Amino acid sequence: MLNRGLSFAWKPLHAYSEPVPEELWRSIFLFNLYRLVLASLAVFLAGTFGDALSLGSSNLPLFFHTSIVYVVLVLISQLAINLRQPFFGLQLAFQVGTDIACITVLSHASGGVPSGLGMLLLVSLAAAGLIGRGKITLLFAALASIAVLLQHSYAVLTQDAAVSQYLQAGLLSVAYFVIAWVAHTLAKYATASEKLAALRGVDLANMAEASRLVIQDMPDGVLVVDERGVVRQCNPSAERLMGYIFPASGSVTLEECSPLLSGQFVKWRQNLGRKPEVVRLPGTHHWARVRFLPVQREGFWGAVLFLEDMYRVQAQAQQIKLAALGRLTANIAHEVRNPLSAISYAAELLQEERHDPAQTRLFQIILDNAARMNCIVQDVLQLNQRDRVHSEAINLAEKLPLFIEGLRNTEGLSQEVLVLDVELACAVNFDRGHLDQVLWNLCRNALRYCQKRARSVKLSAWRSDEGRVVLEVVNDGPAVTPDIVQKLFEPFFTTSVGGTGLGLYIARELCEANGAELEYVTSATGEVCFRIMFGERDGR
Repeated sequence: MLNRGLSFAWKPLHAYSEPVPEELWRSIFLFNLYRLVLASLAVFLAGTFGDALSLGSSNLPLFFHTSIVYVVLVLISQLAINLRQPFFGLQLAFQVGTDIACITVLSHASGGVPSGLGMLLLVSLAAAGLIGRGKITLLFAALASIAVLLQHSYAVLTQDAAVSQYLQAGLLSVAYFVIAWVAHTLAKYATASEKLAALRGVDLANMAEASRLVIQDMPDGVLVVDERGVVRQCNPSAERLMGYIFPASGSVTLEECSPLLSGQFVKWRQNLGRKPEVVRLPGTHHWARVRFLPVQREGFWGAVLFLEDMYRVQAQAQQIKLAALGRLTANIAHEVRNPLSAISYAAELLQEERHDPAQTRLFQIILDNAARMNCIVQDVLQLNQRDRVHSEAINLAEKLPLFIEGLRNTEGLSQEVLVLDVELACAVNFDRGHLDQVLWNLCRNALRYCQKRARSVKLSAWRSDEGRVVLEVVNDGPAVTPDIVQKLFEPFFTTSVGGTGLGLYIARELCEANGAELEYVTSATGEVCFRIMFGERDGR
């Protein structure tokens, strides 16, 4: 774009040492190319047809030699343009001055004003006005007018030219000024338009950058696809959810990176009112809600695809539940435990005084349910312990055998039911009390659902290739259905009659508080497996 004005007549020469945009050099190059064609054409016509075309009708040798000089000066201008020397303003002034001098001489050699060659200066003045962008164009128009009038005056004095042709010369001079002024005005409007376009371009670039930053930092996956399904933009969350790394360069279709989403895109285009669906992405097995928004103003261009991570949604819902639960437990925890203790104590006293078997059974039911309610209160109160973490180095090769032995004694298990396989180099950073609670919940859960046979419950610990310690608690119980898998770690969700529904939820919360990840997976043999991925020790 042309965005610099030329004020050659009123600016010092050193002002033209400032850097000139490449667009201006390209414009002056094209103008000089036109001049080269014009000068070469004059040489060709004069050398080939002579004065048969009325060119050089008054003085053919003068016309021919002037045309050659014109070509040489144009070539010198071309060399100066290539070298970018001298200054831009001087080069433009030299080119326009050369045109005025050479075309005036060519017009004189062809019979003066009636030859019509003076009209060629209109092109030069218009180009100078559009390229120069300054009022110096009016100076060029004045010089061209003086040259035309002087040429005609010389023709009147030496060649008996008609005095009445001064009117034509005058009208041509007026045309020079009109063209110069129009070109100057258009250049002024062009400059203003370019400045406005530059400002709009900056605003658009800033908005595009802001949009890019927003998209990059969004927790939901975002894909921008065109009408052909080609992915134009994506964010890291989309790559994480899809398990696909988009190349930095080159276009990738939605079909190539995710056939499932491509099918959803096709269905959505067939029915734009289609409601969002929750799908399981094949790459990472993440559950995500897929939502499309059309990008259209005049016709359909494409769509913005949102992948809402359902795990994050569930986590937010759980945080809301936890906040409400915290307020609830703060108010009623002690109020529940105090009457509960009184009920248990009164039931024990009545049981000691009366020995009726029927009443003894009723008293035992009261004590069992009171104990269960007390267990629920304790589990609820433990939800706040995740903020109190005291990490220490724990070697699972030393910790797990002691834990297994204590669990066997507490639960009265045989040696064959619960087995352990742990590597020696399995040291982790974890709160010792939290680790005991997590292992207790996972193992009790496994013992509750296993078949109570040899090797029904297995604990395995090893260090993965990535350097993270992995602990798995596997049992041979019935497989968990997909609809239950989504609710396993929700608070108060349980499939056991006597369960509180807080064990797995608390275990995951404590793992996350210690920088670990707890997830449900299906083992290679199809057994139920809960896996803990510990954080790297010492932050390595």
